[in-house]
Amino acid sequence: MVSYEKLKTARKNGRPTGGAYIEEIFELPIELHGDRRFGDDLAIYGGLAYLEKRPVTFLAMEKGTDLPSRLARNFGCPKPEGYRKALRLMKQAEKFHRPVICFVDTLGAYPGADAEERGQGQAIAESIMEMMGLRTPVISVVIGEGGSGGALALASANKVFILENAVYSVISPEGCASILWKESSPENVAKAADCLHITADDMKNFGVAEAVIPENFDDFSKMCKGMRKLLVGAIDELSSLSEEQLLAQRYDRFRKFGNFDEKVKKK
Repeated sequence: MVSYEKLKTARKNGRPTGGAYIEEIFELPIELHGDRRFGDDLAIYGGLAYLEKRPVTFLAMEKGTDLPSRLARNFGCPKPEGYRKALRLMKQAEKFHRPVICFVDTLGAYPGADAEERGQGQAIAESIMEMMGLRTPVISVVIGEGGSGGALALASANKVFILENAVYSVISPEGCASILWKESSPENVAKAADCLHITADDMKNFGVAEAVIPENFDDFSKMCKGMRKLLVGAIDELSSLSEEQLLAQRYDRFRKFGNFDEKVKKK
């Protein structure tokens, strides 16, 4: 049940969204719009800013803070134009040698027919593929819910950090429960959450995340100050690598996933 409680905490109303972290952590943030193909998806909030006098590109999956803003932002579920906007800004960052910092918080990619018509799957695949080859440091922070490929499209990074009550999963526990037990009852969802190992501690133990960030929303400024220090340290570490070393580090990081040694007890 611990995983289920973490899931409910990650989805809790009032939890800071991506925009709150950007406004608190960065200096002089400037939002950029559009994918130069179809339109502007407000579920992706991206642009330029300074981080301790370092120019960076920021990207955040933004859910909104009230009903009108949530409707406008598809409750943080990006459409293809959102992923293409994010990719446009990442390629721009690569051109000007700016680090990319992503804040991940989404149930998953938008599942509507209009998104499928505009190539949702391809947009996600292109984002993952291009991120793996970006010749600039990429850091992602899971601040709420990291759902499926929709989250991975902004988390194919050199380093991934996760908040202590955030979750990261290949499928939502509700979706998993409906597949395995044909019913998304609270009991089945809780079982699925445990089976999926979605918590921040799980991610740290599996090597999916480099560090778990403590939460302190009662003193959000202090919490973000700690995050800023963590991000600056990561940028400085990654910036010391050559482009070839940076790409090799990112490649090796993902190649290690799923490698386990199990000891079989003899009878």
